[in-house]
Amino acid sequence: MEARYILAVDQSTQGTKGLLFDDRGDLTARADLPHRQIINEKGWVEHDLEEILDHTLEVCRRVIRKAGIDPGQVVAMGISNQRETSAAWNRDTGHPVCNAIVWQCARAAELVERHRAEGEAVRRATGIPLSPYFPAAKLSWIMENVPEASALAGEGKLCLGTVDSWLLYRLTEERAHKTDYSNASRTQVFDIEKLRWDEELCDSFRIPVEALPEVCMSDSCFGHTTLGRFLPYPIPVCGVLGDSHGALFGQNCLQPGQLKATYGTGSSVMMNIGERPLFSEKGLVTSIAWGMQGRINYVFEGNLNYTGAVISWMKDELGIISGPEETARMAEEANPRDKTYFVPAFTGLGAPYWEERATGLFTGITRTTGRNEIVKAGLECIAYQIADLVELMGEQLGEKPRVLKVDGGPTGNDYLMRFQSDITGIRVRAPKLQELSGMGAAYAAGISAGLYLPEKLFDEAGYLEYLPSMTKDRRKQLCDGWRQAVGRALTHE
Repeated sequence: MEARYILAVDQSTQGTKGLLFDDRGDLTARADLPHRQIINEKGWVEHDLEEILDHTLEVCRRVIRKAGIDPGQVVAMGISNQRETSAAWNRDTGHPVCNAIVWQCARAAELVERHRAEGEAVRRATGIPLSPYFPAAKLSWIMENVPEASALAGEGKLCLGTVDSWLLYRLTEERAHKTDYSNASRTQVFDIEKLRWDEELCDSFRIPVEALPEVCMSDSCFGHTTLGRFLPYPIPVCGVLGDSHGALFGQNCLQPGQLKATYGTGSSVMMNIGERPLFSEKGLVTSIAWGMQGRINYVFEGNLNYTGAVISWMKDELGIISGPEETARMAEEANPRDKTYFVPAFTGLGAPYWEERATGLFTGITRTTGRNEIVKAGLECIAYQIADLVELMGEQLGEKPRVLKVDGGPTGNDYLMRFQSDITGIRVRAPKLQELSGMGAAYAAGISAGLYLPEKLFDEAGYLEYLPSMTKDRRKQLCDGWRQAVGRALTHE
């Protein structure tokens, strides 16, 4: 019998990956294309939706050619995506009415202030504290500031959504305007208990409900695609997950209390909390993990705006490193007694503070602080932010986690991973395969298409493990210093 394959697209903040998995669930080939980061003088961050679509089609074609297989051997497709990036397009033509507003963009901060009195009602319905980070404010900004959007809404011709819904609309033969529960739960206008768009919140944010996508189970058939006639026949797109949710699924965190951290431009720390939502009073978000096989799973999540991006900043803006591969060695060579901390509040602080007015700072610098010590502080701030969320999630669930599963490019940094284990005080497990978000979407699609059996998919052997070696006193000393630095960032003028 001819081998069969699952194609996955991981559409992330920095670029688009095409991934091909064989009928055992093993990664066969990968192709990547970066896309432009469109940033203006106000610090607004945008993506060109047509560029993302073109790159999605191209990486899919490249990865199939790279694997040397017949396109007809691909039987299904999954999509994982940057979740809070927000899009608007013409329902008739499929053309965007503006660039996508990226999750990092805080342009809607003033608009959020208008809704401050509704904050608790918003959090109770959606699990999310008011913030310009989420699509509700971004889509509201589009409705107020892009005349074509409001004109199309008046004619019933406007589509609003996240990047998954944009790709589904343009890739599928059916022009499907759909999304899944994981992505919908991040919009801040979806009721995560009633499992529907909240019409009162949509009205408050001036978002037309009829412009939003149909919300489906994550393992639904969302439509069929030929990838622009590259495939000989249409295949189902039958697995869609927000990128962090895809990583949670790919990490086999299927039981309550299991958690993972995804290290990317920013980071998501996510813990499975089961089939009933729990709500945190301390800055954690409650979202839907996924809807699969007719059941909903929920998660605690904390989002960090800048983690891996700190390494890019040290390279591109500060010019103190020539590439990420240098950072582990430089941190090792730094003075271990140096007390420099860096708080990367470039666009405010995310979880658990949700303070968009916070500004970044270095603190603890002395005359002997040099390039190595600055790089060390830049690496360690990633681990400190994640450790804060791991500790808080354990407190909220009433049980300290025993293992932190990690994924993403920065997990290849040995110094960072050892420090992450030390500063959390628990075991850290990093898979040798880094494409966890796309893998999760591929596995969801493969299970839905009947190619995969869940019990035969997840390989727990392919991990590197890091065990904590730091004393409790040293850990407390370092964490106390970090929290003092964060306190200064929160009050910094």
